[in-house]
Parts: sequence; structure tokens; C-alpha cells
Amino acid sequence: MKKRTYFNPVFFVSAIIVTVLVIIGAFAPVTFGQVAGNLFDFTTTNFGWFYLLAVFVITLFLIAVSISKFGNLRLGPPDSRPEFPFFTWIGMLFSAGFGISIVFWGVAEPMSHYFETPFPGLVGQTDEAARIAMGYSFFHWGISQWSVFAMVGLVIAYLQFRKNEKGLVSIAIEPIVGKNKGVANTVDSLAVIATVMGVATSLGLGIMQMNGGLTAVANIPSSIWIQMIIAAVILVAYLASSSTGLNKGIKWLSNLNLGLTLLLLVFVFIAGPTVFILETFVLATGDYITNFIQYSLRLTPYEGGTWVQEWTIFYWAWAIAWSPFVGAFVARVSRGRTIRQFVFGVLVVPPAIACLWIATFGGTALHSDLINGTQIAEAVNQDVTVALFETFGVLPLTDILSVLSILLIFTFLVTSADSATYILGSMTSKGTLNPALITKMIWGFLIIAIAVVLLLAGGLEALQTASLTSALPFTIILLLMMLSFLKLINKDFKGKK
Repeated sequence: MKKRTYFNPVFFVSAIIVTVLVIIGAFAPVTFGQVAGNLFDFTTTNFGWFYLLAVFVITLFLIAVSISKFGNLRLGPPDSRPEFPFFTWIGMLFSAGFGISIVFWGVAEPMSHYFETPFPGLVGQTDEAARIAMGYSFFHWGISQWSVFAMVGLVIAYLQFRKNEKGLVSIAIEPIVGKNKGVANTVDSLAVIATVMGVATSLGLGIMQMNGGLTAVANIPSSIWIQMIIAAVILVAYLASSSTGLNKGIKWLSNLNLGLTLLLLVFVFIAGPTVFILETFVLATGDYITNFIQYSLRLTPYEGGTWVQEWTIFYWAWAIAWSPFVGAFVARVSRGRTIRQFVFGVLVVPPAIACLWIATFGGTALHSDLINGTQIAEAVNQDVTVALFETFGVLPLTDILSVLSILLIFTFLVTSADSATYILGSMTSKGTLNPALITKMIWGFLIIAIAVVLLLAGGLEALQTASLTSALPFTIILLLMMLSFLKLINKDFKGKK
């Protein structure tokens, strides 16, 4: 039984490749970074158009499926009902899909666009720059990113719970490519490698941000030893959570995450420039809807520049590279919901919370710079990691807000790592819904070990860049999954209305 659980080709191949990449990243971080950067630049420069077009098509496809006759089909038997309450489900989606990212970029992104605008010739740090910054930030954290996660999650959930198939990426494209063990193992190994590399780098960067927050709040020095202590605490926390199973650890932490998020959101909304935040939210929502098609397909072949590549295409590549992990987790927690409920929940609710977060925190920072003459944008331009804490500086109860934010970052990191170990255990155990604890623990130790090694060597960003190169083959896989799902539901709908 043990051999079937974790001693299989997908486990070995992915573990060996990740180990080799980490060794190279640790001992030759500069060279590794250069090679990874060149590969990423090559894929985004030459195939950026492909990323934009694919994500746009997938978004439209999901909306069309949800409002079609297929929308009432359940992700499970016809009489099944949702496994988790709505609040818990949204908390799980939010924690796995965004993790620490929205906490980090909720202020940093709009202030970055405000300082240096997305459009050549438009002067930064003006009223118009502020409006463009918020509209573009809404776009980047809106339905497009989530459509990538939803596409993977929808196909896997449909196969897993309605067709009783294994929850693997390779199974999801079988209706189109057929059964081929070599192709299946390659696709699943690629999914595991991208997940490990992405989660490890996010953990490492999150640990650095926590250290920065502790420095701001308690003057705790920023050092590798402090970061190693933080890493050890996170490891113990997520292994303990992982041992309790999906219905306890991840469920409880996800509720805590969403609760803390809403607590901070409500406080800053009330303590900050409330009317300005509301007006910003409404205006940015209008700009997002108005410019959705233009921003979705925006490239700059005539005027040149790298802004779209550095922001929109980078985000889409990140979402696509993470889609096997986030999509598989979204699938696992969505059993019993209809396709319409699934698409609405995944594409609307978490993005709406994210946009409200950006309007509240980013709007507070913009208001402070525009009206009160502070220089948060300049500070963010120098160091994006200070964005959130600089914003807290213009609000009451600064230290309490900072402590709560550090706690939120910690719980997001633990939940993301916990979710990742579950999905990696499933991916390397032939898609089982209940991977063995030992398998999850092996991946849990590997992820934190990779993060610590690369923190020591300074190779975190290089590994992150390398992981994003997997976006190109996964974009093709996403489109195959779309065709596969269409084929499945057309076949199954006959006689099952």
C-alpha cells in the first residue's frame, strides 16, 4: 500500500527535479536567476499575447457555461448538497487563492501605479493617475485571475465528484488527448513542480514580510536567524493543522483568515476616509467594467514599453502556474455545488472582497497622499514591503493594526502551506481524496526546507521566476481542459436535465 501511496513516478520525478533546482538556486543564485529571468522574459515577450487571449477566452467560457442549461448540473450526484457552509467555503477559496498576496499588494499595487502610471505620457501622482491606478488594480485582482483557478477546479471537481475519477490534471485532459501514461506522468509532475516552487517562494517572501512587520512593531531585527525561527513556527503550525484533516485544521484557519480580513477591513473602512473609499470603490468598479475588454487584450506593439509584461502578463503567468494547486484545492472544497453556484462563488465573491480591500486600504493611502500631502507612494517606490505599514501610520491604533496584520499574514501562510501539502499529497498519491499523513509531512518539510535554503542563499525570487516559466505549457493544458469539459457536459447532459 505504501508503494502505491507515495513511491510512484510522479513523486520521484518531481522531487528529484525540485531538489536539483534548489541546489542550483542555493549554490549559484546569480546564474540561476539570470537563466530563470531569460526564460521568463522569452516566454512573456513572445507569448504574452497567448496568455492574454487564453485568459480572456476562459473567462467568457465560464460565464457562458454558468448561465447556460448546464448551470444546474451539480458537482456530484444529482441529490448531493454542498459539503461546507458558504462562509467557510469562501474562506477556503480566499485563503488558497490569494493567500498573503492581497494583504501585500492591496496598498502596494495602486500606489505603484499612482507613482508611475500604466500609460506612457500620463503623469504620475495626479488625480487622473490615482483613478487609473485603482481601476487597473481592480482589473488585476478581479475575475480574470480567478477564471484560471475556476477552470481547473471546475473540470477536476466534475470528474472527481460526478464521474468518480481521480482528481488529477492529467485525467482532466484525457477526453481530448486520450490515455497515455507518459503524458499523464509528465503533466502531473509538472503540476507538482510548479506547486512546490510557487508555494516555497511565497512562504519565503511571506517570512521576510513578517520579519519586516516585527521590526516595525517591536524593533526585532531583520536577520536570517529571526526568519528561521518564523519558518520553524510556521512548519509546526501547518503540520499540526495538516494532521487534523481538511474538515478541522484548514476549515478553522480559513474561517479565522476571513474573519481577521473582514475585521481589519471594517476598522480601516470606518477609521479611514469612508466617503472617499466608497466613491473610489464605485468609480473603480465602473472603470473596471468599462475597460474590461481593453485591459484584457491590451498590448503595446506600437509604442513599446514593458509595463503590460511586468504587470498584467506577470499576474496571468502567476495565476496559470499556480492553477494546478489552487484549482485542485478549489475543486476539493466545492463538492455538491451546482456549476452556476461554483462559477458565481469563485469568480465573483473572492474578487469582490479583494476589490473592496484595495479600495479601502489603497484608497486610504491615496487619500492621504492626495489630500494630506504624505509621501506613501514615494516610500512604496523605494520598498514595496512597507506599503501596508506606511498606511497604518496615518490611522489610529497603528500598533494594534500592525500586530493584527502580522497575525493575518501568519495565518495566510499556514493555510496556504497546509492546503499545498494536502494537494501535493493528493497529486503524488494518484489523486486520492485522503492522502496519507506521511506523504503530506514529506512535502511539508520539503517546502519549508526549500524556503529556508533559498532565504540563506538569496535565491527566492529566482525560483519564483523559474516557476512562472511553467505557465506556457499550462496555458495549453487549460485550453485543453476547457474543450474537455465541454465534451464531458455535452455528453452527460443528454437525458440528465
